[in-house]
Amino acid sequence: MPLAGLLVVGLEQAVAAPLATRHLADLGARVVKVENPNGGDMARSYDGAWHGEIGAHFAWLNRGKESFAVNLRDPRGAAALEELVSRADVVVQNLAPGGAARRGLAAEQLHARYPRIIAVDISGYGEGGPLSHKRAYDLLVQSESGSCAITGHQGHPAKAGVPLADIGGGMYTLTSVLAALHARTTTGRGAAIQVGLFDAAVEWMGYALNFTMGSGLVQEPNGVSSPAVSPYGNYKTADGQVLVLGTTNNGEWQRLAREVLGQPDLADDPRFTENDDRVSRRAELDVHLAAWASTVTLEDAREQLDKAGIGNARLNTIPDVIDHPHLAARDRWREVSSPAGPVRAVLPPPVNKDWAFPMGDIPALGAHTESILTELGRTPDDLAALRAGGVI
Repeated sequence: MPLAGLLVVGLEQAVAAPLATRHLADLGARVVKVENPNGGDMARSYDGAWHGEIGAHFAWLNRGKESFAVNLRDPRGAAALEELVSRADVVVQNLAPGGAARRGLAAEQLHARYPRIIAVDISGYGEGGPLSHKRAYDLLVQSESGSCAITGHQGHPAKAGVPLADIGGGMYTLTSVLAALHARTTTGRGAAIQVGLFDAAVEWMGYALNFTMGSGLVQEPNGVSSPAVSPYGNYKTADGQVLVLGTTNNGEWQRLAREVLGQPDLADDPRFTENDDRVSRRAELDVHLAAWASTVTLEDAREQLDKAGIGNARLNTIPDVIDHPHLAARDRWREVSSPAGPVRAVLPPPVNKDWAFPMGDIPALGAHTESILTELGRTPDDLAALRAGGVI
């Protein structure tokens, strides 16, 4: 794997940092997850979705890692972490605001001590602003960034179902680490990097922000659709399924109207010539789409749309996705071991014939603490003293 031989230390919890480091583990890095011996990562106990013991978030984000559980308030625990960090290539942390800096573990502090290290601080709002001191959970950042305002329906804003602020922060952390690792091959120096969930979410708001800045208008959310294009939405079929279809250009609209709806008069109607025209008359077009969909089964509808080159999908439930034939046909599921029993996991998205993703175990809290301390030079007597002192 491309990152084999790299040591990553994650002072991490919840979603953003664990997502970034899990991707690094997927790519072959050794990832040591630093946890509090008293409970560990809060996501461990969000729910008992797997076997009544392992939280769904934790199972998703923490396979293939080593759990190093030490009490950092004890000088012996802090010293052990410092030794581990001194050997690391990458350190990622998303502790509460100010938590890492108080322990000397913020990115700038680590990079000053170890110039080759690539250290990343993930925070809610970044540094230097009036919100920088605030805790930031995904819902809060989605709200602050405007994401909720463009999700849901007019007058009924909604949080996106996936934690997009956390995911955005994690993925920008991942890309930044990979870029810094590449730069280090020529400069010999690491980097101190800050990633804010708010900044990630605002970046992902690019279309909505640019539309309003450019036009002076504010688009309203419209559910399973898009305010940017029409026709683009969901329609119930004769067999009770929900068909989702979309056009993104005038040529697709022409094919949809003529070849699928069988209504050349709509295709020729100057009121629907351009996308802006169709967006302003969305409700009128949706009547035609809904009437057509109500006369065909989902299978027949998708066959007609595929033949005409029109994008389409089925509005699936979570069980539908778990049993999705496309995932099964492409062998995308794997079984991962955990302390409570097997857990199913989807392979990482990149596909490369030479990469065999390790899909490692989900660690029990502190499962690797003693082996890592032994690696750091602690003797059996040292370990006994640390256990007795409540350090591990």
